[in-house]
Amino acid sequence: MRKIFFIAGFLTVILAGCNADGRKAETLYQRAETSFLAENFSLAKLQIDSIRTLYPKVFDVRKAGIKLMQQVELKEQEKTLVYLDSALAAQQLLLDSIKGNFVLEKDTMYQETGNYFYPSQVVERNIGRSFLRAQVSETGEMSITSIYSSPNPIHHWAVRVSSGDLFAETPRTADGYETTNLGVVMEKADYKLGNDGGVIAFIVSNRDKKSLKLEFIGDRKFVTYLYANDIKAIAAVNDLAKVLSAMEEIRKEQKEARLKIQFVTRKMQEAENKENE
Repeated sequence: MRKIFFIAGFLTVILAGCNADGRKAETLYQRAETSFLAENFSLAKLQIDSIRTLYPKVFDVRKAGIKLMQQVELKEQEKTLVYLDSALAAQQLLLDSIKGNFVLEKDTMYQETGNYFYPSQVVERNIGRSFLRAQVSETGEMSITSIYSSPNPIHHWAVRVSSGDLFAETPRTADGYETTNLGVVMEKADYKLGNDGGVIAFIVSNRDKKSLKLEFIGDRKFVTYLYANDIKAIAAVNDLAKVLSAMEEIRKEQKEARLKIQFVTRKMQEAENKENE
């Protein structure tokens, strides 16, 4: 009889403990609901995760927590999408206000994405000149091109821009080519933003200077100057690149948010169908 009494008492303790856990889990769930209604989604998700971690055997509350988590994730992505739509609209207004200052070159037969140039740097206005040209794609990828034109080739692969003792230099690029026309050599080398050795940032930080020293580095060096018009052009293209790249990033985030909404909605529908079976 003692043994039976001990087992019964032990089960009573277990059940009491389970009931206590159930009450605690329910309280935590209610807090998660309150956080969700207040649109404090991070806190709501943390509280729901805590139910699973602290009270793994309170199955009814855990199940309710899973449903609430889906609602939280859905609402969170819907709110994110509203914010992103607004942010994209703001960037579009900014783009519309400045893109008229640039020339878009795009061959629709061969190119899906065109490139913006500053008007003073289009090809037809710079034949035979050695200088730095900036361009940015419609998706916000900016680069600069060093263009060297002379009867004497130097086979250059990098450039250095300097002001006094301060300078920035591109790494050696493999993206270059040379042509010869009527005895004149034209060499071009491209450097993408982020792999330009900080040259673009250096020029932008000196956008008010009248000139910067420009060195072409190759088998031989060639020294010239980057004058105000080219400095202004590169800085302006950089400003445009920031807008275009921001828009591209927003579009990627919009796509991710829509995919998450589709995924969560499908999971919620599947759970509902399973319950109705």
